[in-house]
Amino acid sequence: MTPAESRALPAPHPESAVGSDEMVSYRTPAGSFVGPAALTSTSTAPTEAQRATGPTRTAPAETVAPAETVAPAETAAPAETAAPAETVAPAETVAPAETAESAATVPSRAWWRRWTRRRQHLAVGGLFLLAALWVTSRIWLDPSGRVASLYTGDPAQVQFFLAHSVRVVLHGEYPFYTEQFNYPDGVNLMANTAVLALGIPMVPVTLLFGPAVSFVVLVTLGLAGTAMAWYLMLSRHLVRTPLAAAAGGWFCGFSPAMLSHASWHPNIISQFLLPFVVWRVLVLTRSTRPVRDGALLALLVAVQAFINEEILLFTALACGVFLLAVLVQEPARWRAAWRPLGAGVVTCAVLAGALLAYPLYVQFAGPMAYHGLSDAVKDYGNDIAAFFAPGSPTLGGNQRANINLAPNYSEENAFFGWSLSLIAIGIVVWLRRELIVRALAATGLLFAVLSLGERVSWWDRELVTGPWQLLVRLPLLDAVVPTRFGLITSVVVGLLLALAVERAWALRPADRRTVRTLTAAGLAFALLPIAPMPLRMVSRPPVPDFITADRWRAYVGPDQTLVPIPVPSMGNTHGMRWAAATNLDFKIPGGYFLAPRNGNTGDAGRFGGRPSGVGQMLEEVATTGRTPKLDDRQRRRFADELRHWRAAILVLPLRQQNAEPLRRTVEELVGPGRQELDVWVWDVRALTDRSV
Repeated sequence: MTPAESRALPAPHPESAVGSDEMVSYRTPAGSFVGPAALTSTSTAPTEAQRATGPTRTAPAETVAPAETVAPAETAAPAETAAPAETVAPAETVAPAETAESAATVPSRAWWRRWTRRRQHLAVGGLFLLAALWVTSRIWLDPSGRVASLYTGDPAQVQFFLAHSVRVVLHGEYPFYTEQFNYPDGVNLMANTAVLALGIPMVPVTLLFGPAVSFVVLVTLGLAGTAMAWYLMLSRHLVRTPLAAAAGGWFCGFSPAMLSHASWHPNIISQFLLPFVVWRVLVLTRSTRPVRDGALLALLVAVQAFINEEILLFTALACGVFLLAVLVQEPARWRAAWRPLGAGVVTCAVLAGALLAYPLYVQFAGPMAYHGLSDAVKDYGNDIAAFFAPGSPTLGGNQRANINLAPNYSEENAFFGWSLSLIAIGIVVWLRRELIVRALAATGLLFAVLSLGERVSWWDRELVTGPWQLLVRLPLLDAVVPTRFGLITSVVVGLLLALAVERAWALRPADRRTVRTLTAAGLAFALLPIAPMPLRMVSRPPVPDFITADRWRAYVGPDQTLVPIPVPSMGNTHGMRWAAATNLDFKIPGGYFLAPRNGNTGDAGRFGGRPSGVGQMLEEVATTGRTPKLDDRQRRRFADELRHWRAAILVLPLRQQNAEPLRRTVEELVGPGRQELDVWVWDVRALTDRSV
């Protein structure tokens, strides 16, 4: 660091104890990227007078504590220490009143300042973990017996995928495709987010405690881990004040969007790699070893692809838009950044492409691959009013008030509330002279608009056609749920909060304590209405004793299926939980997954496999309790489907909803069954044996 650059740095904050590698640079060499911290220097560079006098004007109370002694690498050059221009003028001597006030504030801060950086990180991480346990507390009471009150299919699907990871590790099963459900067509797991990067590390937990416990562990660690990852990245590369980094990390990990997905989608809330992906992308813009840095980025990309590809795509788009917003404002930066950025991106693309080539081939061209999402979710978008309402799983949230503002309660991807929305706008106006703030605002606004979907609405009243309609058919984007673009806006708001707290904390008016109190009050005003609450849960039927006691093994062979009644589908996933409880030791027909229409590889996607007339009939009986009138044609059709599934037994739990009408219906189709433990069983091997 040259003397000129050293004098240009603002005085270290009293509460910051950073080493030379952690110091945030507020001075950017012309025409170069140096990461997010450097972008803040655009409008915060000190004046000439400040350069001359600022470094030596220090109140006694602000003297650096011994624990915070500047590292040797940061020691000023001899010429710097002897420069007469830096002598403090008498007129600038700190007033006695200010000295007394500053000294009075030291004892209240000393306990935090005495903590090492690692101890501070552990304290913040503990807070995030306690918050995650609070959010998931109702599931922890009974992981196997409780589930989110709506859309129970997603947890069952994730538990099925966790059990599949056990088979991959223990039995060497093919990881990207399975016939253990939707038999005999099977399911393309690469096209269904099988969470292999989460499921494989969780294999010991799944084996010891079951997939239901693994599910709640993933949700808990996903929330806390994402918050902690953003906190670490922010505290090291963007802000100095621990409170600023903690506020940004908190919102990134516990925003209403994250809470809305927590009950159902651990793959979406497990975003703990994303801060490091963003960091490595920005490092490429100033890298002296772009090949190495590109390789590191490729490894992060490859792992994230096996957590959730959609979130990875969002991250890539957000980084691209952010960098473009920076270049539009300061084109001179491109001259120094394009060479390392280009070399790093090419290295990343080649290496990540090599690592992911085969999995992606299976996803897009393998068996049961589909092209494009189901029409049921393709037009999911946020209502504009959703940005000003608090999320359902928050302190100020109300499910009834949020009806029609989001596609469903698992996709509340905005819901900042009025207070935070207005404060976010105020932050942009206040810090509008900073390059990074303008770039973040442009990024957040763009993706907020895209999250509105194909039709822009206000309180469920359609206004105009949205810009998403122009993009929805593009490759890759045709597999995106547009409302989830709001997740990018949530991260942008978290970064703006961190920057705002940092700037407010660094202000040096006479009454500094008042400013900091007002900053803390503003944070509480913005975040309290959307403070996380325990996720709503309901009881669910237990896995039958017939399954857990392995009584089914006397009937079902390796190439046969156990058919739960009603047949597993998007609306009834109990059979998938039965299979997951046995680590998928038996196959089932049907299930909840994405597959090409009519089972034709390459067709557009839909939820579920080939349509089953008998399956739909049994699901209707389970829902309505009405027993249909059956004829010989329907009996023959049911027998044909059982042969197609290679069914060994049909299993109906005694506690299944409308169990008696279902029992009578099945008996009309295949004859009488018998009760065994807590289920009705129909042995249909004689009917489905093809040799017979």
